[in-house]
Parts: sequence; C-alpha cells; structure tokens
Amino acid sequence: MGWIFLIVYIVGWHIGLYGMFKKAGIEPWKALIPVYNTWLMVEKMGLKKFWFWLQFIPIAGQFITIWLTIIFVMHFGRFGLLEHTLTVFVPFIYLPYLGFSKTERYAGKDVFKNYKKSTAREWVDAATFAIVAATIIRTFTFEAYVIPSPSMEKTLLVNDFLFVNKIAYGPRIPQTPISFPFVHNLMPNSQIPSYLKWIQLPYKRIPGYVDVKRNDVVVFNFPLGDTVINLPGFGSEIPYYTVLNSAPYNGNRDQFMAGEYGDKLLVHPMDKADNYIKRCVAVGGDKVEIKNNTLYINDKPNDEPTGIQFRCKVVINKSLDYGAIRENAGIDFRWDQQGYQGQGIEDDATATAILQNVPQFDIFLTPDDVTRLKTVSGVVSVVPITDAFSLNDSLPRPAGNIEIFPNTKENTWTIHNFGPITIPAKGATVDLNASNIAIYRRLITVYEGHTLEEKNGAYIIDGQPTAKYTFKYNYYWMMGDNRMNSQDSRFWGFVPETHIVGKASFIWFSYEGGPRWSRIFKSIK
Repeated sequence: MGWIFLIVYIVGWHIGLYGMFKKAGIEPWKALIPVYNTWLMVEKMGLKKFWFWLQFIPIAGQFITIWLTIIFVMHFGRFGLLEHTLTVFVPFIYLPYLGFSKTERYAGKDVFKNYKKSTAREWVDAATFAIVAATIIRTFTFEAYVIPSPSMEKTLLVNDFLFVNKIAYGPRIPQTPISFPFVHNLMPNSQIPSYLKWIQLPYKRIPGYVDVKRNDVVVFNFPLGDTVINLPGFGSEIPYYTVLNSAPYNGNRDQFMAGEYGDKLLVHPMDKADNYIKRCVAVGGDKVEIKNNTLYINDKPNDEPTGIQFRCKVVINKSLDYGAIRENAGIDFRWDQQGYQGQGIEDDATATAILQNVPQFDIFLTPDDVTRLKTVSGVVSVVPITDAFSLNDSLPRPAGNIEIFPNTKENTWTIHNFGPITIPAKGATVDLNASNIAIYRRLITVYEGHTLEEKNGAYIIDGQPTAKYTFKYNYYWMMGDNRMNSQDSRFWGFVPETHIVGKASFIWFSYEGGPRWSRIFKSIK
C-alpha cells in the first residue's frame, strides 16, 4: 500500500510537470525524465545551478526538490499557504491541475518578482514551509537513503539512492524530537551531535499495514549504536562494544574505556544510532543456523536472493586471459598490484600480466558468477571459502572469538558456521541459564530496560529472583547479501522492533561515474 502511494505520488508529480512544462514553453516530454526535469526548472526560473546539484545531498536533497517545486508553482502565480500545502502533500492532484486546467497559466519570473512580498522573503517563506513539510514526510512516510557500503551487493550497490517506506511497518514517534533538520545524528563534516536530549519520548509506533517478513530488505538503527567512540574511523565502523570486549581486563573494562577515550564517548538515543540496511533472514520464533556457508532457517536451506555474494578462492594457471573473464564470464573487476580486488588497473593486457604471476586470489562472487567463471580457460578451480573465522580472514583461528555474537571468550562460532540460535518473539518465555545468559543479557538490560544481576548462580531481574524471562518485543536477524563483506547479526546479534526504521522500497537514482540508468526506478527484492 505504501509503495503504491509513493508511485502515485511520483508519477502524478511527473504528469503534472508535463502540463506545466508545456505552459512554461519547455518541451513537455522532458518533464518525464527524472532529475533532468529539475535542471530545466532551475534554468527556466533563472536560479543558480548549484540548487540543482544540492538535490543529490543525502536526506537534505528531499527538501531542495520540494523547495524547487514550490518555487515553480509560484511562477504560476500561486503564492498561498494552501497552494503550497497541496504542492507538497498531493502533487499528483495539484500539479496536474496547474498543468492541464484551462484557467491556469504560467505567469513567469516577472510575476514572481513583483509579488507584494520581496523575493528574499518569499524564498524564506517557501524554504521554511518546505523544511517543515519535508521533515513530516521523512519522519512519518518516506525517507531517502543512500547505500554507503558494499555489504548488500549485488542487490544494492554503493551510491544507490533509494526510498525507505516507513508506513509499511508503521512510523515511529521520534524519541528525540528536537534536532537539526535533515541531519541524522552528527552535524555535517563534524563530530558534533545534531540533536538535543532535553526531551526524550518513550518508544511508540503508529501501526503499519504489514509486519517485517523474512527476506525483506530493512533499514534499522544499529543495535550497538547506543554508545560510540566519537572519533573518525570509529563510530559504527569499529563499535564501542567491540573495543570494550577486546580491551585488556584489569578489573573494570568500562573504567578502562572511560580512561582511554574520556569525553570522546558519545551516548546516542535509540533513534539516533546509525542507520543500517540489511536483509531480514529470520523473524521471532525462527531457528537460525549457518553450516559451511549455507544459511538454514528452521532446519531448511534459506531461499537466498539471486545477487547474494560469497568470498571465493580462484586458482588459475598462466594460460588465463583477463579478457576471457570479462567477455565469457561477464565479470569485470580491477586489480591492485597484489592481484586482489581493488582499483587502479583497467586494461586487459596489464591485468592479464598480473594474473599470470598470481596463482590464486580471493574475490566476491555470486553463484552464477562461479558457474560462468569455471568455464573460462585457465581457471583451475573456484571454491567458496568456508573456513574463515571472521570477515576478510581466510584462516581458521582457535576458539574464543569475541568478534562473533554472543561475543564471549568461550564462543566457537564463526561467520561460516554459526548457531543454532532461536530468534526471540514477543510473549515467548525462555529459561535462563549459564549457557544462554550471554545471548539474552543485552536484550534484557538495554533493549527492554531491566536490571539484571547474577548472584550465586541465580538471576535477579528488577530485584526479583527468577529463572525465566518473557520477551516484551519481537526481534529479527539481519544479514547482508554480500555475506563475506558484511557486519551483521553474526557480529552483534538481534535487532529489536524498536530499532526498525522502514522497508527499502525502490531505487530512485544510482550513480557511479555517471547515472546507472538500468537501476533507476528498480524495485528492491
């Protein structure tokens, strides 16, 4: 339902521009070309070209597009609050009215400039209205999001711009309502928080029309993002809790971290933790297990997306031609001087020369890539790596991996052999014991807000001895489609329903050295 509304919103906006362009003396078919149409609007209105480019700023670009549309409507002589409200919330109705009504006409720049308010005042009014309207839209309906990392390749690529549908699962009431518009948790190009903690509201979600389902692509707040080391290179890239778990134990690790990082520790409210995007592979009540790189849900192999990637070891001989890989296998990658996947060398001859001196290399491949690559002359074998202990590590390590959930020294799970583990469901009850308390400790104390003590082998929750716990929320298990290059639930565990932001709907723009036209308006599966 939500995505249908979004499609109607966008299609109606373009149809309205078609008629408005015709009245404004612009070839109307150009209104149907995404992005280019706003360039023509900027030209027609005589605005500085940088307004067009500002649309590509993640999140804030939504405001710029809305603002440009309002200014274009004002060039039709429509200056009232009602007209601007209709432009923002029902453009699929109001813009076609302006474009095709016989009583409406394009008034031009002179009418815009000669309106009784000064041009500067009119721009400020329009900008203020657009900020408020865009904030409401991105908080409760849809929000633009840009893919920052390759963890979801090849389903989602770096610099895919997509819409996140917040209506689907139900929009959350903001926990921190006082914050800088269009900025998530830090001010641009700084480590300064963009919000105030003076007012914090309890978790509340307006009901949506669907529940989170298996294999949905979901945006959520990073579960370990409540405390971060507020320094470049840390944040959610190297989580505070990862550093904490690996800190030398000298009686009190929290004290050690405070002494080591001091005022650089930042505590985020739940809704201001960094946004992540992954695929939900399991919901409350499901049993998850990974055996030799194969994901099992409820003891059955998971129905994986077609673009899922795994890290593979490719063994070659000197007869291999890089051009054959590109042409016959349809795989085109770059090579660094060590022969691994990277950037820098583009021509086939140089790449071939490098390959002939590299007997084997690691690369991320889809199952279809593996099948095609095996047919290329010179490729001896293509074998998925299933013995890695952690990301980018092809060698097994001894037991005691604190990187992998539940992050204990006794842990023997790896990213390729993990579990089994059952995902908590709202209302379900579990027995607490020494073998599972590490799995549920953060859930009980952080996500559900209770105190937990352990005394003489007994568990005390909120001051009451108990051997059982009943879950307050539903939980989910999130994993990247690029499994060998993804920080996901294998590292930080469950994602509570409180952290769910919305459902990834479709890609509205994609860029890599230029527009990737084949990905524009592509649905996300």
